[in-house]
Parts: sequence; C-alpha cells; structure tokens
Amino acid sequence: MRHTKIKQFVLLLGLLSQAVWCNAVGTSIIDGHSHIAIKAANVQGMPKGSTIQASINGHALTVVFAENLGQVDIDLTTASGTPVDCFSIQTPNGVILFIPNPGDYVITFTLPNGDIYYGEFSVTD
Repeated sequence: MRHTKIKQFVLLLGLLSQAVWCNAVGTSIIDGHSHIAIKAANVQGMPKGSTIQASINGHALTVVFAENLGQVDIDLTTASGTPVDCFSIQTPNGVILFIPNPGDYVITFTLPNGDIYYGEFSVTD
C-alpha cells in the first residue's frame, strides 16, 4: 500500500512540475515583446491570420505559427519596400530574426494557397 502511495506522489509531482515549467516558459516569452497585428492583404480561402503570431522585442522579431499552414514564404522589407530578408519555413514552427537597423518594417507571409498576410512594426534603439 505504501509503495502505491509513493508512486502516486511521484507521478503527481512529475505532472505538476511540467505544468509549472510550461507556465513559466509561456510567461517569459510574452514579457518585453510588442505584439505585431497581422492583417489580411489577399485572402481567397478560410482566414488564417489569427494563426500567425508575431512580436518584436528590441531588434529580435519572433514569428510563431499556431497551426500547420504548409510551406510559408516570408518576406521582410523596410516600410519603403527595400528587401531585407526572404525565406520559406515549414509550419507549424517559429523563427526569430535579428534586425540590425532601427526603422519601420513590413513582414509579409504568403501561404501555399496564395493567401497573403502582413504586419507592420518598428525597430528602435
């Protein structure tokens, strides 16, 4: 009987530590980040803009895809349209980009079905 109670206690402790760890990680990710609103530019299918989450913290741009959207093309330009970076990412993953220069930027996401979303943000020193 005592052996069963010890097993239950260890299992409960393991489950609680996981919950506490996940909650702590979630909090630290949000602290200091400014949310970037993702807007639809050209959407033919079911809107997916809410599944793209972006934020800026200093010079670090963080993008997280909350669901599998397939291979997404990402273009980063200055507000005046000068290309800064472009690449593709397989979702549901995320990426962190370092933006060295202060200024105004636009990040554009093109989904495999041709839907386009974008977000505007500023990097300050």
